[in-house]
Order: sequence, then C-alpha cells, then structure tokens
Amino acid sequence: MPDLQRAPLWHHMAEAAGLVRADGTIGETIFGQMTQLALQHGAVNLGQGAPGTPAPDFLLEAADAAMRAGFNQYAPGQGFPELIAAVAEQREREHGHQVEPENVLITVGATEALTAAIMALVPAGSEVIVLEPFYDSYAAAIAAAGARMVTVPLLPNDAGSFAPDWQAFEAAVSPSTTAILVNTPHNPTGAVLPLEHLQRIFTAAQRADAWLITDEVYEYLVYGASHESIAAHVDEPERVVTISSAGKTFNVTGWKIGWAVAAPAVREAIQSVKQFLTFTAGSPFQPAVAQALRSRLDFPVANRDSLADRRDTLLAALRQVPGLTVREPAAGYFALVDFASITSEDALTLNERITRDFGFTGIPVASLCRAGSVTAEYYRSTIRYSFCKAPAEIEAAAERIASLGTAIAAGTFTPEHHRPKH
Repeated sequence: MPDLQRAPLWHHMAEAAGLVRADGTIGETIFGQMTQLALQHGAVNLGQGAPGTPAPDFLLEAADAAMRAGFNQYAPGQGFPELIAAVAEQREREHGHQVEPENVLITVGATEALTAAIMALVPAGSEVIVLEPFYDSYAAAIAAAGARMVTVPLLPNDAGSFAPDWQAFEAAVSPSTTAILVNTPHNPTGAVLPLEHLQRIFTAAQRADAWLITDEVYEYLVYGASHESIAAHVDEPERVVTISSAGKTFNVTGWKIGWAVAAPAVREAIQSVKQFLTFTAGSPFQPAVAQALRSRLDFPVANRDSLADRRDTLLAALRQVPGLTVREPAAGYFALVDFASITSEDALTLNERITRDFGFTGIPVASLCRAGSVTAEYYRSTIRYSFCKAPAEIEAAAERIASLGTAIAAGTFTPEHHRPKH
C-alpha cells in the first residue's frame, strides 16, 4: 500500500500530543491509558474529566422537543440564530462583553473552536505560546498549523494559587510569536488567572502583534474566586478570540456544543476552516443549549456547588495522607497532588502502583506537559485527580485514599522507594 509517511501531518500531530511510542507506533492518549488501567484493576477512575452526574432533565426535554420539531438536518454554518443570540447575551450578562451575532460561531465543542482558530490564524513556521501543563489538543492543533509550540511553566505561588513563570514568559515572547493561548480557569491546575495577569499577557500579545486565544470552558465552575474574561477588559478586543462551551456547564460533554467569539472578520476566517472540518454542530442540541443559557442558569450554580462539595470530600481525604502536598483548585474538575516527599518514583509508575494496590487512578501531570520540559520535571511526582465523578464514586475513592494513608503511616508503602527525610 502507499507509504503513510508521504503525508506526515497525522504523525506530526500525534507526536506533538505525545502519542508516538519509542518504536514509532501510535499509542492511546494518557486518558485512554489510565481508563484501561482503572478497568483492569477495578479502580475508581479519577482520571478522565467526564461528569459523573447526569444532564438536567430540562435540557434533555428541550433537545427531545427540538428533535420532534424538526431540528434534525444541517444547522446553518455559523449556528442556529437562537444559540448565537443566547451566547451573545451570555457574554454581556456574565462578563460585560458586548458582542453582536456576527461575532459568534457555534462549533463542535471547544476543541474544534480551538483547532479551527489556530489553523485559521497561526502562520506556518511561527510560534504559539502555551501555559504548561496544557490540554493535549493544543499541541496537535499547533502542529496541524505547521507552527511551533513554546511552553511557559504555570507553577504554584506563595499565595496558594498558580502563576506563570514571568521570566520564562517574557523570554518566550518574540517576533516569531503569532498567538498566545491562555486557558483560564485552567486545566489541570484549577487556577483562575487574575485580571492583572491576563492584562500583562494581553500587553505582550500587542507588543508581538499576536492573537490572544482564551479557552474558558470552566467559566461557571469557579469556587470563591472571580473569573475575568479578558476580551471584556481591553481596548482592542478584536485581537482576542474567546472560546467556551456548554459541556462542562451543563454536564453534556458528549453533546459537543461550543463557540468562538471574535471580531466578525476573524470569526469568518475561523468559520472558513471549521466548515471544512465538520460543517455544522448537533442541530437539536443547539436550541436546547440556547434555552438553558437564557433561562436555566440556576443549574450551573447548583452544579458548581455540588462539585465544590465533592472537591472538599476528596481534598479532605487526601490531606489525611501523611506527606502529600495537596493543591486546592479554585475552579474546574481537578486537584493536583504531589507525592515527591514520600517517594522517588515518577507519577506514571506511582499511579500504576496506587491503582493496583489501593484502587484509585489519576493522571500523571507530566503527561500533560511537553516531553522533557522544565515543567514536566517540576510535576514529575504529581498526579491529577478528578472530583467531577458521582458522589458515590468520590466517597469510594476517599475510603481507598484512607487506606493509602494508613499504609504510609504504617511504613508499608514499599519503603524502598521512600526518599530520606531531611
């Protein structure tokens, strides 16, 4: 058969996302690997960020009504007008960001919005700055555009949150920079970047004449902090592409209804790429999400509060384990736990052992970093645990975490791997 490497883009994308094995074959994502690991050992899967609680009945009923009303064929390329209008209203209501329907593009989830925006706006051979750790699709999309990803560490700070390594950030911004991609609220750290940090990043984008692309899919899932959408706070919002979705907000990640908000000409450019990826997004889901965005924002509040309770249950269990450094997330689905003080193992090996011996699974954070980077080394012993699972799963995980704590306290947690105490 013809040589697959004659068209190497697919391989470049897989390699950028860390999926190419040492022998050149393509492996599963870290999420698929850890899901299989959890299944193999009957473990509670705290790896993948898929909601463990159901979509609300009002949303299911609205989608059913839309199907029965005939919303079963292609939607318009830009999206149904009612959802476009609802997103524009949401931007003004929640963020004070005044946009018109021509600013909004409905996409197949935030991932498509991000990919289409990067492919439309980033020239081949240029550079895109990304905060690290990062969502794995960023690397693949940047590779598809023929660009180079430059990562900046996002690290714990003295205030108990996370901040970019500003020295590394300033060094990363160069004449080759054509876009800066910022995820806030952030996956996997749970950080919510304050407005002054976002303004500093925006100023750097202006200086480099680069786009600022923001991934804000966790915008409603913020616990006590304040999420600021930078497009609403700058004098040049046309430089910003804002991306979000309904999946995390309404527990419908499988519906894949997302959106990009940009200046009309920028939106048209992104749509020009998007229309040849999927053309359009799930027709009956669009009017259902429009109704939810307009009239049922009681659900995101209740969902956030439920997630906060599950977060607190998981954190309380983890904090009882001797020697762990537990980072409290200000948003999102995930908590980071550093095991460096109790073992010299890397997080991948450690996670496999914990899965096998104690029955709960997470995601090694270094797997969400660029291979060999300073950030990957910093998070070498850190595991990401998801608290978006069903309450019963979180309770079961808490019991198993307690067993780990007992083993560590008793000195039976394979002491040969322990680091000496200083």
